[in-house]
Parts: sequence; C-alpha cells; structure tokens
Amino acid sequence: MVAITAALALLRFLWVWASLRLTLFRAGRRGEPKRVPSMRLVAAVALAGVKGAITLAGVLTFPLVMNDGSPFPARELAILLAAGVIVLSLIVSGIALPNLLKDLPLPPETADEREEQRLMAAAATAAIRAVEAAQHRLAERSGDPDLYAEAAVDIMRRYRDRLERVEKPEANMSGMRNAVERELRLIGIRAERDEIFRRARAQRSNDEVVRRLVRNLDLVEARLTR
Repeated sequence: MVAITAALALLRFLWVWASLRLTLFRAGRRGEPKRVPSMRLVAAVALAGVKGAITLAGVLTFPLVMNDGSPFPARELAILLAAGVIVLSLIVSGIALPNLLKDLPLPPETADEREEQRLMAAAATAAIRAVEAAQHRLAERSGDPDLYAEAAVDIMRRYRDRLERVEKPEANMSGMRNAVERELRLIGIRAERDEIFRRARAQRSNDEVVRRLVRNLDLVEARLTR
C-alpha cells in the first residue's frame, strides 16, 4: 500500500513537471516571458490534486460475480488497496502541503495581470456609482425606499470588497476574514453533525430526519470547501 502510494505520488510529480515544461516551451515559442516554477511549487501542485473519488468509484464498479457465477477474483483486495491508498494519500498531502506552501514565493505579476486588475477596479467603481444612482430612482418609483436602500448597501459592500482586494492585495483583510469565517463555519458544521449523530444514537431519532439534516450539512460543507 505504501509502495503504491509512493509510486502514484512520483507519477503525479512527473506529470505536473512535464506539463509545466511543455507549457513553458509553448510560451517560449510564442515569445512570451517564461517563469520557471520552483520544485516546491511543482510538488505542491502534485499533492494538491489528491482526491481519490474517481479511483474509488472505478474500483467499486467491479462486478460481484463473473459470467459463470464464480466470485470476481480479488475484488475485496482491490477495494481495500484503493481505499488504503486514498486515505494514505490524503494524510500525506494534509501533512506536507502546509509545509510546502509556507512562505512560498509567488511569481511577479505580468503586464496583462496588472491591466486586468486596473480594469476590474474601474468596473467595480463604475458599478458602485451606478447602483448608488439607481437606488434613489428605483426607490421613488416603487414607493419602498428602505427595501432598495438595504439591497443597495449589500451590493455596494460586495463591490467595495472586490475593489479593496484589487487595490490592496498585500493587505487583503477582507479575504483573510472570509477565510477565517469559512474555517470557523466548517468547525461549526462538524460540531452540528456530531451532535446530531450523538442524539440519534442516544434517543433513537427518526432516521429520515437525521439523514435529511446531515445531507443539508454535507451540502453546505461541500459548498464551503470548493
């Protein structure tokens, strides 16, 4: 199992390295500036792609029996090896990725990226002015100014957050706050799920209710971790 995991990690590393080299080669032929990534970045990309869903789904498609009715050979062993490799890969990536990404130098921005940021800042500023102007006009027409005021404040706050991220990427407190809120929200969701399971075991709650609540929590957690 360890040997399979190591072999797969090496193959992923070689695949990422070869793909990046091919991309740099094509960029050089087009006359674009080449930025050679470090080996730390290559290793981080290779480890970040570890998921295992396709592997597990593939091995679970093995039939239970052959055409002649005999059991499919080594089906349980294949499932065990696949699951073990997936779990071991996730553990390795969870331990190694924080160390690889710590203080990882990022490549400098290109002229296109700077131009994109300028355009995004200008677009966000124009959107804020347009929403602020339309807020009063639409409120007078509908006769419900409070509703339009609340909606406009929320929308303009989002645009201002985007503008702050573009203009001050080095001091992106809004992004940091979002990351902290997401982390705390995930902790809360896991606590909710654990409490639901605990009460279900202790009080023999309705299985359908438990499944519905856990499914909703799973959907929220999946949306936060995308």
